[in-house]
This record gives sequence, structure tokens and C-alpha cells, in this order.
Amino acid sequence: MAEPQAGPLASDDLTAIEASLLPSLERHHLRLLAHCLRTLQEAADSRCGPLPPRPALLAWVARHGSLAADPDFQQVFLSQLECAALQLQELAISLDCEPLSLEIGDLIAWAEAAARTRLSLASPVQPPG
Repeated sequence: MAEPQAGPLASDDLTAIEASLLPSLERHHLRLLAHCLRTLQEAADSRCGPLPPRPALLAWVARHGSLAADPDFQQVFLSQLECAALQLQELAISLDCEPLSLEIGDLIAWAEAAARTRLSLASPVQPPG
């Protein structure tokens, strides 16, 4: 099996997300979270270990001319990336692994479990027979 690439999502990643039974809005959120994971892995230049610190994220942004050329967008992008990093950190803690070690399958399993929980909470209780 080929090593997944960091950065933009590979077609295998997108295929796995689209194959999930999640509603379209949740699949969209999952694609964003997966893209953030790949971006953080690229910024850290690693597929394992802790999340990169802010200076590493700033250096990554500086290497991407389109981001570096728009300081306002850069700040919004970094803020959103850091929010996603918190979600990834929480998931990694629940799985007892390092955040950059997460795989797309981990994200899908987490999203599907969260959807099942929401559905079970929303299901009306049937009165006894």
C-alpha cells in the first residue's frame, strides 16, 4: 500500500470519505478536517508526532505564495487550522495516539460514531406495548 501524501487530499482519501454513509454536510466537514490533518502533517514534515507549533505553521504559510500574499486571509486560515488542530488533538487523545498519526479512516470512524450517537439521542422512545 502506498504511503498517503501530505497536503492536498489524495483521491483515495476523498473516495473513502464519499463512501461513508454520512450526510453531505458532515462529509463536507470531514473533508475540511482531513485537509487540515494533511496540511498539519505537511507543515510538520511528519506523519507522526505532536501538532506543529505556530512558528512551523507560519513558516509553512510563508512557503505558499498565495497565502503569504494575503495577510488577512492568512490570519483567518491559521485560525481555522488551529481550531481543526484542537479537534484532531481531542480525537488523538481518545484514540491514545499522536495527532499527526491519525489517518483518514480514524476521522471517518469518529464522524460515523458521532452521527450514530446523535441519531440515538434523537430517536423517540417507543412506549411499552
